[in-house]
Amino acid sequence: MLLLLGTAVLLGMCLWFTATAVSAELEVHWGLTPAQTGWLTTIVQLGFVAGTTIAAILNLADVVPARRYFATSALLAAVANAGLLSTDSYTVALFLRGFTGFFLAGVYPPAMKMVATWFAPAGGSTVTRRGLAIGVVVGGVTVGKALPYLLHAFESLTYHSILVATSAAAVLAAVMVALTYHDGPHAFARRPFEWGLVGAVLRHRETRLAIGGYLGHMWELYACWALLASFFYEFFEGRGATAMQAGTQSGLVAFGAIAMGGLGSVMAGQWADKLGRERITIWSMVVSAICALIIGWLTFVSPWILVSLALIWGFAVVADSAQFSALVTEVAPPHAVGTALTLQTSLGFLLTAFSIWLAVEVSGRVGWGPAFSMLAVGPVLGIRAMLALINSKLQVVEPSEIAIGDNRR
Repeated sequence: MLLLLGTAVLLGMCLWFTATAVSAELEVHWGLTPAQTGWLTTIVQLGFVAGTTIAAILNLADVVPARRYFATSALLAAVANAGLLSTDSYTVALFLRGFTGFFLAGVYPPAMKMVATWFAPAGGSTVTRRGLAIGVVVGGVTVGKALPYLLHAFESLTYHSILVATSAAAVLAAVMVALTYHDGPHAFARRPFEWGLVGAVLRHRETRLAIGGYLGHMWELYACWALLASFFYEFFEGRGATAMQAGTQSGLVAFGAIAMGGLGSVMAGQWADKLGRERITIWSMVVSAICALIIGWLTFVSPWILVSLALIWGFAVVADSAQFSALVTEVAPPHAVGTALTLQTSLGFLLTAFSIWLAVEVSGRVGWGPAFSMLAVGPVLGIRAMLALINSKLQVVEPSEIAIGDNRR
């Protein structure tokens, strides 16, 4: 089931950056400005936010059977993505990209809940591998989002070919899950629809802190992913590369940096199961914040040094992502785990729409150094939330330990 879900989200989430990866071709084909091209990425984020918000309000991840929810969503997202092949209208393209993000809300958050049903939570006598399992799913999401950049690096592939390939991959994901998935032995209780479930999640302190850490992480993550290709395009062009060479080289670097996050997710999952989720998220955010602070200022160094730094950033910037979700599955009220995960991703992706826009604006006005450096604010705030969560857990444990000691005396 872990292999199934990891593969399925990889195939399904490759729809995310299809228009971003081929933005240069679309800019020429439709005569777009850089700002219009940027909206092809931002609108996916906003569509995803709309989808996750509606799903959270309606408790879809806790009410609708997971297999049906995932498969239907992946299929509809594939249809919306393929719709770009039949239009020359930029306005229609924006709507289609928005609907792609909207339907992907039924792919990523439910998959984390689905895989959690097969692995015991932390804290019991059973050895847990839930952090690793969710890390594999998030790794699949990460590599899937990087795939369009890899496809774009092959000069023989047109943007039509990339759109067809990614839509076919999402259809395959839908079929795989529809035919083979079922819940595991640690399935969460299914409850009837409740209007107040979102409020119950937000009133729960530990869940709120886990979501707060995730928001700090998300402030940085998607702006990093969205801007690295443009940053390295300018870098390689400034080193004498032709436009075609710079496009290929920057695409490969962007793919490598994003794909490194897949490795980071899996390895951090293993470490978190042994060392603690909060600790791993803090370490990851320290490393990613340092990378964000310095990478934009180092355009004078060797390409090998800059690319290596981008790969380290790509590893660290997403290594903590799965552990925020694993924390939610463990601290949220059991009957609201699906809604809590959906709410978490909804708020996170809403934040990314603003951070991407702001980073693009800052990079255009004052350069890459300030644009990337401001992303470090998110990890710093995320670290504060994780430290508060650790303290909150200690406060829960200590009274019971004191009571046991008093009884013994």
